[in-house]
Amino acid sequence: MNKILATGLMLAWLATGASAQQPVKKAPKKAPAKTLPAKAVAAGIPAELKQSIPFDPEVKVGKLPNGLTYYIRKNTEPKNRAELRLVVNAGAILETDDQQGLAHFLEHMAFNGTKNFPKNEIISFLQSSGVRFGADLNASTGFDETIYQLPVPTDSVRLFEQAFQILEDWAHNVTLDLAEIDKERGVVLEEARSGRGAGQRMREKYFPLILNNSRYADRLPIGKDEIIKNFKPEVLHRFYKDWYRPDLMAVVAVGDFDVAKVEGIIREKFSRIPAVSSPKPRVRYPIPPHKDTKIAIVTDPEQPNTVVQIMYKRPEIKGKILYDVREAIKRVLFNSMIGNRINELTQQSDPPFLAGYSNYGSFLGDQDAFSSYVIAKDGNVNRAVTAILDENARVDQFGFTETELDRAKKQYQKAVDRAYRERDKTRSGSYVNEYVENFLHGDIPVSIAFYNDFLKKYLDGITVGDVNNLAKQFITQENRAVVIMAPEKDKDKLPTDKQILALINNAGKSLTAYVDKTLDKPLLPTLPVGNPVASEKQIRDINVTEWTLRNGVKVVLKPTDFKNDQIIFSATSPGGTSLYTDKDFESARFASTLAQMSGIGDYNQIQLGKYLTGKTVSVSPYIGETNEGISGSTTPDDLETALQLVYAYFTAPRKDMDVIKGFLSNQKSYLQSQLATPTPQKVFQDTVQSLLGAYHYRRLPLTPNRLDQVNVDRADAIYKERFADASDFTFFFVGNFKEKDIKPLIEKYLGGLPVTNRKETYRDLGIRTPAGKIEKTVTKGIEAKSTVQLVFSGDFVWTPENATQIDALAEALEIKLTETLREEESGVYGVGVSGAYAKIPAQRYTFRIGFGCAPENVDKLIARTLAEIEKLKQNGADPKDIEKFKAETRRESEVQLKQNNFWLGYLSNQYFNNDDPTEILREDELLKQVTPESTKQAANQYFGKNFIKLLLQPERKQ
Repeated sequence: MNKILATGLMLAWLATGASAQQPVKKAPKKAPAKTLPAKAVAAGIPAELKQSIPFDPEVKVGKLPNGLTYYIRKNTEPKNRAELRLVVNAGAILETDDQQGLAHFLEHMAFNGTKNFPKNEIISFLQSSGVRFGADLNASTGFDETIYQLPVPTDSVRLFEQAFQILEDWAHNVTLDLAEIDKERGVVLEEARSGRGAGQRMREKYFPLILNNSRYADRLPIGKDEIIKNFKPEVLHRFYKDWYRPDLMAVVAVGDFDVAKVEGIIREKFSRIPAVSSPKPRVRYPIPPHKDTKIAIVTDPEQPNTVVQIMYKRPEIKGKILYDVREAIKRVLFNSMIGNRINELTQQSDPPFLAGYSNYGSFLGDQDAFSSYVIAKDGNVNRAVTAILDENARVDQFGFTETELDRAKKQYQKAVDRAYRERDKTRSGSYVNEYVENFLHGDIPVSIAFYNDFLKKYLDGITVGDVNNLAKQFITQENRAVVIMAPEKDKDKLPTDKQILALINNAGKSLTAYVDKTLDKPLLPTLPVGNPVASEKQIRDINVTEWTLRNGVKVVLKPTDFKNDQIIFSATSPGGTSLYTDKDFESARFASTLAQMSGIGDYNQIQLGKYLTGKTVSVSPYIGETNEGISGSTTPDDLETALQLVYAYFTAPRKDMDVIKGFLSNQKSYLQSQLATPTPQKVFQDTVQSLLGAYHYRRLPLTPNRLDQVNVDRADAIYKERFADASDFTFFFVGNFKEKDIKPLIEKYLGGLPVTNRKETYRDLGIRTPAGKIEKTVTKGIEAKSTVQLVFSGDFVWTPENATQIDALAEALEIKLTETLREEESGVYGVGVSGAYAKIPAQRYTFRIGFGCAPENVDKLIARTLAEIEKLKQNGADPKDIEKFKAETRRESEVQLKQNNFWLGYLSNQYFNNDDPTEILREDELLKQVTPESTKQAANQYFGKNFIKLLLQPERKQ
């Protein structure tokens, strides 16, 4: 299960707020702290903004007599699917000292036996119905909540009703079988083990400081190993009894169903849960305020980079009235503009940091925070902190410009407009999250129609002065916290607490106002002279049309109605870096990156971003190993602009030496830090990549010395070579368009692309995974944790039949290894099996099996894995597992066939591989060919003598 905050609570997460460019179609749960007394502010609020925020009328909200809340909404995207949630307003924060980790442990136990689904029957039942464990069926435990998620089909009445039975069982009928508890201890301990490392060790040091010794600092959801190993079952029962009760629960159901019927099911099943007569108070634990600046400087021998975060914490304020909605819009605009400014700092010839941001958003518990985050370049804390704080201070002293605000407004209005246009194509999962937030935090979900109207009415009235005032509210000396995380080897180079405080307090000296540099020129100085469609072919079975333009460009079109405001596209041509020598390889691999970050024509990257304000356009050139091409997305309204960008990337690439110099210097600094403090996972991944690539030059890890081989002029020449001839490019367009409308634009811009009619293809570099039996152990790391990767590979006969057998074999083995290594052995948290196959540059297959575990269990678990593989070779896959694979595949296809992204990827792969584009229609036929006998043959064929065992083992303690 994917635990929220359970294993990887990262400092950066704590400061992450809503993306500035995403529509906030719900009322805020917070507003900036007020500099004026509340009564004075209220007096200045227009009467119309004092009205309560209107709850989205499309959702039915109710409460049962026992106190359980429910939310129900009909939504047909995706069709015949529903998203169900059981939300428990209780998490790790409510654990007593002897229960630390048991909120999370209880969540695990919900999948290990309930009244109506003993042992692992929930997982088995849902898999047989096409619901994948982990990818679909999942749960998470946080500090304050536990959430169970269950996406299910609705076209089976029995399955749909059983899904609600599962939710009810989780709510009050988890059996907590003693044997299952003892088995699950090992699984949870392995999950905890997987999260150990530099981040966890440093977090234990800085959390008490930045959280001012609040209860949150001592209630990480993953808990404590000693408690997990030794707790008595009655302690777990006590948590379940105390906190899993109807007044702290909500059921959320959004999907393609009859609302009245779903309400009847909920009332029938969840009314059976008895109310608690004398419930324990659901205490809200504060993060205490503090006048001083809390500073935590922590180091670790496995931390590669120096990271600094400065947080200005403040109390959250619940959004209740329309004024709060308007205030939230101000923060969106603020975050957008300051984010753009900080991004510009990385476009310099010598950027002051590797990465950074300043952002206002949610923090933790009852707190918000304005946070600034930087990864120091070459470990230079002073320079990185000064640069980010100066940018904050520049806003505080001089504010934003009118032109910046105008762009931010246009971009945000465009995002909300798109959300409104897609209102009938919004996925159920998006709505579910809004209702979960309402139950847990009181965020009021509003309809996108209301929000779009509200934005149109009030956005123009927000002035630059309104937004500028936020900086003074956000940046204060109280409730300030600073965390520095750095490599152990740099401990003596780090500033002291006193120096850090001085650095922060003295920021913003001798600044000048920001100058908003824009360019007002046509994107294309001269419009191309196009070429018409010369030939057309229809593939009616999949509603695809092929055009060949007179200049040789091929275009494949699939119009859809899956999204109202989306057109996505790609282009591909054979060649890539394979056509260049190893001497030119580094220049070739970075050629498209350097070209894109340089801009196009007269526009550098910053100016181009400003020019495109108010448009939804993304176009990116790429050069891979065997091909080069373009990927992009846009809307029907902005398609012409997108095609102009495509044309410009072919005909007018730039070479911006300042940006390129800054990018390469940052890359080199990053690589040097990785070499100076090689983390266990990085060393292992580099070893795996190198060995599986037979130590070919192009499969070795990137190093500072190799980066120095990038010749900017040669990279520029290679880019131009790859995009000099469009005659062997095939373009793919999928989305909401009509062929007659798109045709003139295609003929003009793609028909105008340059051609030389050269004949070329990719080059097979002969890189193959080594044959035979190979074992490699990497010894690296402080923690007692191991990583195992087992690899089988070999030649492959490329057919749809063989590909389907590999898919089935991989899924069947993963199901079986989850049952054995996790449920029976209690030795892993998760195990992954992937079966991959390729036609280009050579027909090959690769099976990879991976898991993490305790060092002392490595040999036992590998032996069990190989034993399960041997069973497959002897008997084939379990018929029940085959049926699960088929059900999951069919259910997945039902959704994918209604997704633009799926069709774009599918069509581009089929054409590049020169395969039949109608192959997708054969799925049922191919699935019928999967049997125990076919998987037996596949296992014997693909689990052969080419076997590589790769291990990461910890260093022995001296």
